[in-house]
Amino acid sequence: MKRSSRLSIALHALVHLHAQPDKQLSSAALATCLMTNPVVVRRILGELREADIVEASKGPNGGWTLSRPATEITLRDVYAALGERMLLRTESDPGDTTCAIVRSVDRVMHDFLNDAEALLAARLQRVRLSDLATEALHAGFPRLD
Repeated sequence: MKRSSRLSIALHALVHLHAQPDKQLSSAALATCLMTNPVVVRRILGELREADIVEASKGPNGGWTLSRPATEITLRDVYAALGERMLLRTESDPGDTTCAIVRSVDRVMHDFLNDAEALLAARLQRVRLSDLATEALHAGFPRLD
């Protein structure tokens, strides 16, 4: 199983936005602390903008801000906005649909991963961005200046 880093990048960026509510943070500034490219940040935050989680303003003093309080944003909101599964699995042999074993393994694994995904989503619903930010702030994460 492969895990995507997009959710981690999104959450990391959102904690920075929450920690500095009076400041608009640029994609470049966020990318520096996320150790990624500003284009990656813009793409991910663009998806979050569509879900009304963040707002963006253009111009030399523009940047990203949260569009609502962190207490109103669940990790599941962020997860859903990205539109991807956390658990990925490739088919055993997508070209061989005649083998009963391949079909059985794929069906069982598909059902298992759907159940696991539902459990993860339910857990994400119970955690708010503000909870994550509080934990990070207590751990002493640095603010962007």
